Amino acid sequence: MRVLVTGHHGYLGGVLTPLLRAAGHEVTGLDTDYYRDCLLGPPPAEIPTLRMDLRDVTPEHCAGFDAVCHLAALCNDPVGNLNPELTYAINHAATLRLARAAKAAGVTRFLFSSSCSLYGAGPDDRPLDENADFHPLTPYGESKIRAERDLAALADDDFSPVFLRNATAYGFSPRLRGDLVVNDLTAYALLTGEIRLLSDGSAWRPLVHVEDIAAAFLALLEAPREVVHGRAYNIGVTSENYLIRDVAELVAEVVPGSTVTIAGGASADARNYRVSCDRVATEVPGFRPRWTVRKGIEELVEAYQRHGLTIEAFRGERHQRLRRIRALIARGRLDADLRWTAAGPR
Repeated sequence: MRVLVTGHHGYLGGVLTPLLRAAGHEVTGLDTDYYRDCLLGPPPAEIPTLRMDLRDVTPEHCAGFDAVCHLAALCNDPVGNLNPELTYAINHAATLRLARAAKAAGVTRFLFSSSCSLYGAGPDDRPLDENADFHPLTPYGESKIRAERDLAALADDDFSPVFLRNATAYGFSPRLRGDLVVNDLTAYALLTGEIRLLSDGSAWRPLVHVEDIAAAFLALLEAPREVVHGRAYNIGVTSENYLIRDVAELVAEVVPGSTVTIAGGASADARNYRVSCDRVATEVPGFRPRWTVRKGIEELVEAYQRHGLTIEAFRGERHQRLRRIRALIARGRLDADLRWTAAGPR
């Protein structure tokens, strides 16, 4: 297929794009490039790219593609909280603009990178399936609900949206995110000897390796239309739901000499949910997750050491998305609407 991947210069895009190409698909990227230079190690091979803001996409940009894998977004709760209305403008309104453009251009499949964060605060400890109620706690989570709702309304015989509700990601990518819990705890354990918990660690969170998310996109891209049309899938493995304090203990087991600490006055994290990933396991047999959190921690330790990661670099703008955005604004390269200024991308 000819596939357009938005956000291909991001954390997930840097893993998904090579996977799609290895599977024989012809891939073009679309990215505004906030994070293109935010690398740990060598970059993935470059591909044909539309360097543009998601908010400016037209049907002409989507012409000739069979499918869209839509990853581009303001990517987490802290960045989403920076300006909630801007979060809705990019994660919801621009997503809908892209989908309408794709549909008008004859694109038949639209894979949307949603999030389990739309579940927010689970009513109890039972794993939530795709029919569970939404309880978003942040603009980021709410933006995913709005986008799913309006994308579903576009579904018809010629246009098939599919919703990948990704669990919390972890694992190595050339454009590493340090603001993800497993990546963060592992870096601090290795580079400082301290595994810092800022909450009491009592919250549940589903976790999934970035390579397994990419594998889910590939499997859903290639799955029969009649199986996946208009369907939502929790992406991960049901057995990979963890209490955050248990993740910290796993890190301590993998990284010799590291100890778990809990910040003074730490309280429970309101984001607390487990999910069931049984639907994707049953309906999409082409998706075969490979990773566990323990294996992911071991991979991260090896990658951090191989690429010479320092705690100063890890804490800096290269690997912390909110710090990157704030730094670009402070240097006058992004304006208040997160559009490039004349000082723009280099």
